[in-house]
Amino acid sequence: MNPAFLLLWALPLLVPAARGQPNFIPDEPWVNTFRQGFNFQCAHGEALVAVRSYFSVEQGSDRIWTFECQPTPHGLGELTECWWDDINRAGMEWTSTCSRNGLVAGVQSQYFGSVLDREWQFYCCRYSQRCPYSCMKTMDVPRYYQEEGEMVIPSYGYFIRGAQTTFSGVLRDRQWKYILCRMTDFDCQFENH
Repeated sequence: MNPAFLLLWALPLLVPAARGQPNFIPDEPWVNTFRQGFNFQCAHGEALVAVRSYFSVEQGSDRIWTFECQPTPHGLGELTECWWDDINRAGMEWTSTCSRNGLVAGVQSQYFGSVLDREWQFYCCRYSQRCPYSCMKTMDVPRYYQEEGEMVIPSYGYFIRGAQTTFSGVLRDRQWKYILCRMTDFDCQFENH
């Protein structure tokens, strides 16, 4: 039998297995499996600096996630408190910026199969009485729905303060615009909201 014929015959058998596998580094430290809730927190004195995700229609239109943290610079001062901020509802658009001038230091999420979406909540930490400035939003992450997503802080001195996210009811996926800010290196007055 012709080896090329065998290859063409076997190729359709191999494609579904390969298509279902994420296109990522095999040892990537994903914090969840598909359709599973998770709670991720940076170590004390660290803030979130990178977010990666991989989407799968076959796995409940869900994503697996991984996060990276980095120690905050000494100029931010003392870590004074941490808390879980407001939560979104699955299937809804959501904008959240850490209250009390906090920085994102963790994320928790729960999957809801009835909506094929997740609820989200940020773990926020405040340093002395530092205040944000030069804030900006990233481009959409992922750029298109159902693609792999990756956001890494573009420059040292910026911190994630929150995100704005939209949900596609048709494609059952989210796009994120992360809110990035610099923080003052001196105490300043701020509203405690």
